[in-house]
Amino acid sequence: MEYKFRELAELYKNALFNDVLPFWEKYSIDREYGGYFTCIDRSGNVYDTDKFIWLQNRQVWTFSKFYNQIEKRESWLNIASNGARFLAQHGRDLEGNWYFALTREGNPLVQPYNIFSDCFAAMAFSQYALATGENWAKDVAMQAYDNVLRRMHNPKGKYNKTYPGTRSLKSLAVPMILANLTLEMEWLLPSETLENVLNLTVREVMTDFLDRERGLMYENVAPDSSHIDSFDGRLINPGHGIEAMWFIMDIAHRRNDVTTINQAVDVVLNILNFAWDSEYGGLYYFMDADGHPPQQLEWDQKLWWVHLESLVALAMGYCLTGREACWEWYQKMHDYTWSHFADPEYGEWFGYLNRRGEVLLNLKGGKWKGCFHVPRALYLCWQQFEAVL
Repeated sequence: MEYKFRELAELYKNALFNDVLPFWEKYSIDREYGGYFTCIDRSGNVYDTDKFIWLQNRQVWTFSKFYNQIEKRESWLNIASNGARFLAQHGRDLEGNWYFALTREGNPLVQPYNIFSDCFAAMAFSQYALATGENWAKDVAMQAYDNVLRRMHNPKGKYNKTYPGTRSLKSLAVPMILANLTLEMEWLLPSETLENVLNLTVREVMTDFLDRERGLMYENVAPDSSHIDSFDGRLINPGHGIEAMWFIMDIAHRRNDVTTINQAVDVVLNILNFAWDSEYGGLYYFMDADGHPPQQLEWDQKLWWVHLESLVALAMGYCLTGREACWEWYQKMHDYTWSHFADPEYGEWFGYLNRRGEVLLNLKGGKWKGCFHVPRALYLCWQQFEAVL
């Protein structure tokens, strides 16, 4: 087994250093206006120059994080700076809320309609401040984090389309990302704030959104955590549920909380058993908890991030618990993911497959896929397998 772990650690490390990061270093840097191109086709051509705040901040985070954690490589810091300075100048409105999209030059395109732009800004500038020691970057990170805390119970604010008081739902996406974000920002936060937010988010994820009878993580629940019989109320997002569980494992490991680690592993295994396509392999994108037709027409597509987050959760779950079911599922997920999404001919990974596992979109980046899930998963899996050698 040790030989297998060494081989896997080397596979992930090699893919990160020699395939994925070079792709983004070569094709994504906007050296004229700052920031990054994310709409990149298979061979590296830019097909749209709009800049999406989630992806801009995620790329700042990626190169800052790797500068901090792997190697003080000047080129990585320069790439992070190219995005951070562009975003600090153009990314927010006059009230400090982060837009969703900008033109290439940095003019606002889409209003700051959701706090996830602020979440990724806080992540990005926290790591960038850690890399540079710049106080202005710390200020940007904390201002964005404070925005998230202030708006967490009404994430869309005035942009919310839901009619008030009719069918109130809260979303798993908010506490799960806040849990991960808060741990990311540990070095910047007062210890009391850190522990309070971690306690709140872990409790909410593992109590309100986890259906203990089914062992599944629901995407939306009523404010009292009950289920509402509707499209949104029955929605299962396998990738979100699994990603949330490795966030929880990460926090629980920090606290030596073996019970919560095993509970999170149980949920991962339940989701995988529920969401695996037994005919073609891979995980469905969306599912209905009761087996009804899902609202999302793309429900049966196979997406890169869903499978990568599953690899992270399974590697982490196995390394923390040694449970054989994690290892069996890891091997199954590894074989599917590496054989379908990785592109050894042109580099980086495909993002979107149809149900049969055929490439659906000939792109390496777009409005939602950027320099984040692939490099983060490669890094985390590499670290997990190297740690047990």
